[in-house]
Amino acid sequence: MAAVTGTAVLALLATACTGSDGAGGTDDSASGKDVTITFWHGWSQDNEVKAIDANIAAFEKAHPNIHVKTVGNIADDKVNQALRAGGDDAPDVVSSFTTNNVGMFCSTKAFVDLQPLLRKSGIDPARTFPAAMLNYTRFQGDQCALPLLGDAYGLYYNKKAFAAAGITAPPRTFSEFAEDARKLTIADGDSYRQLGFMPLYHGYESTTEHFLGQYGATYFGADGKSNIATDPKVAAMLDWQKGLVDQLGGYARLEKYRATFGEEFSAKNPFHTGQVAMAIDGEWRTASLAENKPDFDWATAPFPVPDDQAGTYGRGYQTGTIIGIAGTSRKQAASWELVKYLTTDTDAVVAFANAIHNVPSTFDALNSPKLVSDPNFKTFLDVARNPDSGTTPASVNGGGYIVSLQNLGYDYESGKQPDLHAGLAATAKQIDTDIAQAK
Repeated sequence: MAAVTGTAVLALLATACTGSDGAGGTDDSASGKDVTITFWHGWSQDNEVKAIDANIAAFEKAHPNIHVKTVGNIADDKVNQALRAGGDDAPDVVSSFTTNNVGMFCSTKAFVDLQPLLRKSGIDPARTFPAAMLNYTRFQGDQCALPLLGDAYGLYYNKKAFAAAGITAPPRTFSEFAEDARKLTIADGDSYRQLGFMPLYHGYESTTEHFLGQYGATYFGADGKSNIATDPKVAAMLDWQKGLVDQLGGYARLEKYRATFGEEFSAKNPFHTGQVAMAIDGEWRTASLAENKPDFDWATAPFPVPDDQAGTYGRGYQTGTIIGIAGTSRKQAASWELVKYLTTDTDAVVAFANAIHNVPSTFDALNSPKLVSDPNFKTFLDVARNPDSGTTPASVNGGGYIVSLQNLGYDYESGKQPDLHAGLAATAKQIDTDIAQAK
């Protein structure tokens, strides 16, 4: 979803006016005078809004001269319209669910570089935030955003189905995973009574970037050019996924079965209903499973890794919410106080994570005794702590390169593109062209 959103707002961001080149601002909040800042965010569900409002209230109590006007359920396209227009109605602080847009936020100066403020506040980002989270909040040396809770991906598995298939532990390597997926698959004519795993890229969270997170792909070389055609990890992942598609019945049969799935974010999710015995998903799924209570026991584990990287087991793909200060803001000093509080105050981060079932975004919060956790949620906390966990790097044209690679994945899994190496070369060339045009 993030990749699609990134593409949808590409035109808006590419033409965004340049904001302030540094964090300073003209407000005099430091002197104790009253100042009101506007904070735009994307949360809309009742529990989410209640949680962020509680953190804002705690911030205002600690900073009685800074008042925060919050506006929720805001998408990135509206953010960028406001940042281009500026003026009194534009936000001072913005949070976004779309990490793919960080490269555009930074390169257009729509968000200010926070590094001077971090240094002034004595905050060492590398000691404060997990590496993967830092990586998706900066672009070409510009730390224009900070992480505000995160998402980590792992393996969900049906313990009842495992027991019936004689599987005693979750798989750790891709060869073990393929064998378990085969054992867990129960055919029903030209369909399935149960599928071990849905490998198709349209299968909800079974995306190219989530799978590549298990390989440690870098996407770009030191020269800034796409390296997907020369990094052997990319071809290895696409071949592994295609092999799993073929092993579990082939594209047409799997696609027909996929059409029977219910909505991803509902009790009709195929893992909830038992249609698939294993799934790749984020930490939020633990909360929905606890609420919907499927008729089987389930558990989580890190997603498997390639056999030749068995020592990295425990890693996973990470993404999350980001927050920054608008380059057009005239109240950047007060805005920084809010950003600093929401992202680095341990109690604030933990309280927010507990309320909306996301992964905390600082090392101190991940290790806080106040963090509500259980063995299934702990899997994702461990993924967030793991130094081998990764993410997709920021790009000047947002998630465009991810969409291009995903499109190649669709063509390769379906047989439309039988020559993987030719497809990778063409896709890398297209990615480079798109990025050059976006600059």
